[in-house]
Amino acid sequence: MKQLRINIRRAAFVLAGLFLVLILYGGYALGNYGSRWFSTNANAYLRSVKNNVIPGDILDRNGVLLAGSEVTVYQDGTFTWERTYAEDEAVRRANVHALGDSQGKVSNAVESFMASYLYGFKQTVWDRLSGLMTHQMRKGDTLTLTLDADLSGFIERAVLADKSLPDPVRGAVVVMNWQTGEVLCLMSFPSFDPARDESLTSLTGQPYFNRATQGMYAPGSAFKIVTLSAALRNAKLQNRSFTCGGVYLPDGSEAHRIVDYGTSTAEGTVVSHGQSDLLRAFSVSCNNIYAYAAVEMGDDALRAEAMNFGFNENFLFRDIVAENSSYPDEDRSPWEVALTGIGQSRLQMSPLHLCLITSAIANDGVMMEPRLLKQAVSSAGMPRLTGSGASYRRVTDADTARTVRDAMLMAVSGSSGTGGAAAVSGWTICGKTGSAELDGQANTNAWFTGFIADARAPYAVTVLLEDAGSGGAYAAPLAGKIFKRLTSR
Repeated sequence: MKQLRINIRRAAFVLAGLFLVLILYGGYALGNYGSRWFSTNANAYLRSVKNNVIPGDILDRNGVLLAGSEVTVYQDGTFTWERTYAEDEAVRRANVHALGDSQGKVSNAVESFMASYLYGFKQTVWDRLSGLMTHQMRKGDTLTLTLDADLSGFIERAVLADKSLPDPVRGAVVVMNWQTGEVLCLMSFPSFDPARDESLTSLTGQPYFNRATQGMYAPGSAFKIVTLSAALRNAKLQNRSFTCGGVYLPDGSEAHRIVDYGTSTAEGTVVSHGQSDLLRAFSVSCNNIYAYAAVEMGDDALRAEAMNFGFNENFLFRDIVAENSSYPDEDRSPWEVALTGIGQSRLQMSPLHLCLITSAIANDGVMMEPRLLKQAVSSAGMPRLTGSGASYRRVTDADTARTVRDAMLMAVSGSSGTGGAAAVSGWTICGKTGSAELDGQANTNAWFTGFIADARAPYAVTVLLEDAGSGGAYAAPLAGKIFKRLTSR
């Protein structure tokens, strides 16, 4: 009998412990995933409430109206509303993937992800009573975002005016403040006009898909930012001199050749960079040396550094839903490790994540959380929330970040740097190009990522252009136009 009582107590303790774990996990899940669950299209309550609430306005950082509502009131006191958007079509198209649309064609955008503010779910009891007493129609909060309407409209026009790019242009542009994490532009191409009734069948290039946050791409040589950071912190590779002979065979097999951009087997030409250190090899984007460095340090070291920078992590940002970037974990032969070191293999990441990595290098190794919400104000004009910058994580030490920054400066301002087209006279621009392709593409995807190394204009820019060609020839010039715009304001 005594043993039975002991067993019952043990079982009770176990059950109580499991119940406590359930409560703690429930609180954790609600805090981290609550806004995602709430904003999903499966939320029937949200859909029903939307019909009885006028959604709040959405403004850019300078007070420019990005989205408003046109309300029709009927004699019986009922009303309907229709979303209206910025007057400038370029601004509407440039921001549609960040804002979303009233029909929910774009997923995980402000219209859905911040629905709790826009549709009055954050209202207090006093707000409700005040509305009833004054007979006012219920209206959601006005949101001021970190987005810049003028800058995004400029980029939209610049992209569409460039006839050297594929038609339609597919890609993404992300601009953010590397000190605060504020996102000024979160753009995806092709875009569409939310003010027009355009059906899916009339548009090409998956215009509702947000390539900036959802697109997964091989970063190509832009990943050498991570490889260089890992190499600088690896004792076997510090202060080393390397030789690029034009061809590197990671496992000795001719079938697994690493060559540099411009090498042509058909013409018998081989690009060789000769003697070089890691920084010069970075500036000229030497594949041979960086593939060799990856194999030398080993997959574990490179993977650990990639994970420091956010690979294989479940991103849970407060304002933005982003796909998780992945570092491959199968078939890690020397050939695959070499490819990973130069941004190929099965490495996948989003343009937003690359911009975060770039911003962290600019910010002495501290990655800031990307922010979209600047302020929320109730329909009565009372501030409900003021957004603030927050550190997301330290990805590398400050000394390593500064050395990587020096290499990125050489890549833009050096005589043989691959990112020279992004330079702006009178300003210190640091960056890295990248070119990577998937099977079946006619051309490589063009990447450029970089930043202005000046606290007067602390901005990072990442450009991805699908199937366009080399990053130096196509992505860097567009980044240069954006940098020039940012520094001329």
